Amino acid sequence: MLRNAGVRIAIDDFGTGYSSFSRVQNVMIDRIKIDKSFIDAVQGDSKPLIEAMINMARAKGLKTTAEGVETNEQSDALVALGCDSLQGFLISRPLARAAIIDLFNGTGKRTFTA
Repeated sequence: MLRNAGVRIAIDDFGTGYSSFSRVQNVMIDRIKIDKSFIDAVQGDSKPLIEAMINMARAKGLKTTAEGVETNEQSDALVALGCDSLQGFLISRPLARAAIIDLFNGTGKRTFTA
């Protein structure tokens, strides 16, 4: 019923705490958000894990978002791995409500660099 209303559900901080692989089997979700702790080491130890998360999501028909993207190098690596979307300071610093409204209305200054 929620999907019919246009609601989409994501698992936040995927790969940590209670956000485990078993949640993908048990909960109707649309997206997983890969935790920043993995993104920080995307060009090192975390790369195979991130790639596995993206491939698992794709196999289940889910989208992926990388959280905490702060550098162009992280962005480039995640795009190369096939991550669907990026979130973090590289894209935009947190904005006040009024600045978000202005941005969506086309009257605000775009703060993202990617």
